[in-house]
Amino acid sequence: MEFNKRTFLWLVFSFSLLLLWNEWMISKGGQSLFSAAPAPAATAPAAGTAGTAGTAALPNAPAAAGTPAVPGAAPAAQPVQAETITVTTDVVKANISTAGGVITRLELLHFRDGQDDKKNQVLFDHVGAKTYLGQTGLVGQSAAGVLPNHTTPFVAKPGVRTLDGGNQVQVVLEAEQGGVKLTKTYTFKKGDYVIDVRHDVTNLTAAPVQPSVYYQITHDGNKPEGSSWFMPMYTGPTLYTAEDHYQKLTFADIEDGSVEHSTKADNGWIALSQHFFVSAFIPQEKAQREIFTKKLGNNLYAIGSVVPMGAVAPGATASTSARLYSGPQDEKKLEAIAPGLELVKDYGMFTVFAKPIFWVLDQLQNFIGNWGWTIVAFTVLIKLLFFPLSAASYRSMAKIKLVAPKLQALKERHKDDPLKMNQATMELYKAEKINPLGGCLPMLVQMPVFIALYYVLQASVEMRGAPWVLWITDLTKPDPYFILPAIYAISMWVNMKLSPQPADPMQAKMMMWMPLIFSVMFFFFPSGLVLYWVVNNLISMAQQWVITKKIIGVPK
Repeated sequence: MEFNKRTFLWLVFSFSLLLLWNEWMISKGGQSLFSAAPAPAATAPAAGTAGTAGTAALPNAPAAAGTPAVPGAAPAAQPVQAETITVTTDVVKANISTAGGVITRLELLHFRDGQDDKKNQVLFDHVGAKTYLGQTGLVGQSAAGVLPNHTTPFVAKPGVRTLDGGNQVQVVLEAEQGGVKLTKTYTFKKGDYVIDVRHDVTNLTAAPVQPSVYYQITHDGNKPEGSSWFMPMYTGPTLYTAEDHYQKLTFADIEDGSVEHSTKADNGWIALSQHFFVSAFIPQEKAQREIFTKKLGNNLYAIGSVVPMGAVAPGATASTSARLYSGPQDEKKLEAIAPGLELVKDYGMFTVFAKPIFWVLDQLQNFIGNWGWTIVAFTVLIKLLFFPLSAASYRSMAKIKLVAPKLQALKERHKDDPLKMNQATMELYKAEKINPLGGCLPMLVQMPVFIALYYVLQASVEMRGAPWVLWITDLTKPDPYFILPAIYAISMWVNMKLSPQPADPMQAKMMMWMPLIFSVMFFFFPSGLVLYWVVNNLISMAQQWVITKKIIGVPK
């Protein structure tokens, strides 16, 4: 039994050091020990792109009629002079290029960048190695040629570009190509991250045309900054239909061909999810669509939907619309926008614990108004819930301290026979009605709560940038001055002093190192999680001291 305990403690010790080294490597800009090989660096798309003056080259255009209705490669277009239109609302600032009518940059005005808090968070962008764009256009061909797509030159109609006391801003862009006039209208609304995207198709030819509108999100396959095995940050394509439910993909799956989606449905959405944020195209309900994923080029991938518009007679106009949500993964807002959209807030395998934990936290936050004090109140509730288990555990440990002289006598008597010593110890525990594993039970029961809370803090944009007091300005980031980890180490050391000491001197020495090891590990944990554990330790310390005092007097 003593050998197993020692082996277990050494495993914990070794694994802790491994995790510590992993986080140190990442903090120095190195690669995680547990990560896969990095994706190849992004390069500018080659043939099949349209260059513009003032904007970077955009990815591949849709294919002509006679090919599958999925945006792919097209003949290279001639460079055109592009105009950039800037729209500003109270929540976003968007740049729209007339080269393709594409939102080339989307800045969130109420969220700071995760790596540089002096800048705002930017979602859509196309600069350097980063490519992240939401593109729309028509798939199909008339007798006059290829229909307008996201590389076609558009002309913007004059109009207001800021709210200026109004409730919405509209940007109307027009293009003619292949005998078809496409009018693309973006509508930005006050206080809303949903952008309405409308396509009006007018047939200027003498024969019917059958266009389809595509909505696609393109993204490079680069690894998210700051991601590691210990604190993973997912960026990748996601989708939802009522039939197949929520699906989470990776760029690696698309790259190696293990995933090549082609799903038909009359509902659902496609999205690009990242840590705390998401961009999703949501076509009209009951509109038939084909959902696809595709590799567009070197380290460039797409997920999208193609929505047929049916036959458009000569001189007639057909219309279709969709919504583009590009903003934070706010669970309440996402639930109200589209079925299943809240699932992009990913709690991983601990969803069954994390969702109710977040619900409780949210209810407390509505009353308290500070996420830090909400975590403190939540910890108190958890301790009250598990108090019967904790009390039984502390009584068991107090009794072990009470029989410590008898245990020492058994150790001296059987010091040359570990097997007999263990048997005698178990008989003593049985006679004294002591559960030797009782001290482990509260910890084991709380581990799912601890891990689930970690995922809640990792996934909840509601807590991103949320302060507690003084030096804690963001509960989703580590404590900048390591004060909470230091308090944790002290509280853990006091709790260990209140607990029975291991009979094995080697175990006792290792246990003395545990507060330091775990406090250093907590340097890299979200401060909200460390706050939970500090409050948990302080309450445990008070409970254990009171119960121990009642059974054996004041601990020494």
